[in-house]
Order: sequence, then structure tokens, then C-alpha cells
Amino acid sequence: MKRIGLLSDTHGDLDSKIYDYFKDVDEIWHAGDIGSKEVADQLEEFKPVRIVYGNIDGHELRVRYKEYLFFQCEKVKVLLTHIGGKPESYYYKRANELINKYHPNLFVCGHSHICLVKYDSKKQMLWMNPGACGNKGFHKVKTVLRFSITEDRIHDLEVIEWSRRV
Repeated sequence: MKRIGLLSDTHGDLDSKIYDYFKDVDEIWHAGDIGSKEVADQLEEFKPVRIVYGNIDGHELRVRYKEYLFFQCEKVKVLLTHIGGKPESYYYKRANELINKYHPNLFVCGHSHICLVKYDSKKQMLWMNPGACGNKGFHKVKTVLRFSITEDRIHDLEVIEWSRRV
């Protein structure tokens, strides 16, 4: 079993509450728009991470991380990227190409600043977007996701919301 902490759109601000919310996870996945090298460094010092860059991330982060990651966690095939559209409407051409190429069981993206988890029956995959936990953007509440993967099961999903952003 792996316990995962999922976040996105930190935009250069890593809220200290992340350390409490993710203290018992095995890995942290960041779905892009990291915003600064310092945020990435802090996460890497805290837990093992899987990180992709987002559209606001500059050259320093783009050479350090990839646009997308395809990997297996337990027996779940995971595709992690920043811009993904929304379930059943993958308007971002690159995301649709990657989904069709890899056929993930779990598709993870960020970008929208809207927390949403939905099963896409057409693509036969679970779609997750943790929303945003930074201080920049239109969101009013910070959100992250925490869940477990055991063999081919994704379970114990929690949506964590806290304080209106500053």
C-alpha cells in the first residue's frame, strides 16, 4: 500500500499546513505550477516526490522536471501532467494524446484551480485534480487530496480544504 499526497498550483508558496496534512504519506505528487525552486526543494527534503512542471514554471524548473510522468504505483498506471482539460472533454490536445497513448488507470492534472475527482467511463480511468494550494489565482479555498493505492485499488480518498487564501 502507498499513501499519496497530491497537490498543485503552489505558485511559489508552500503553506506550512502541507507538512501536517502529508506527514503520513509515502509520496507527494505535484501536478505543476510549482512557482519556485524553493518550493520544489522543500517538498523534496520532506518526502519522496513526483513533480511535473506547469505553464507558469520557468526554465530552471523545466530543465529539472518533465512535462508529464507516466509511471506505475502498485498496479495502477498513472499519468501526471499539468494541463488536462476536464473529464470527458480533454480540450488540451497534448493531454488527449498522452491518455490515448498510455491508457492510464489514474489521470492527474492541475491548472484549473478547481478540485475535482471523477471517473471517466469513456476512458475507463479515474480523473483527479487537487485544485490549488498556493496564494495566487482565483480560488478562495486551498485544497489538496490524500489517498491510498493498494494493488489496483485507489481508496481512502480525502479532500482537504483549509483557510481562505491570503
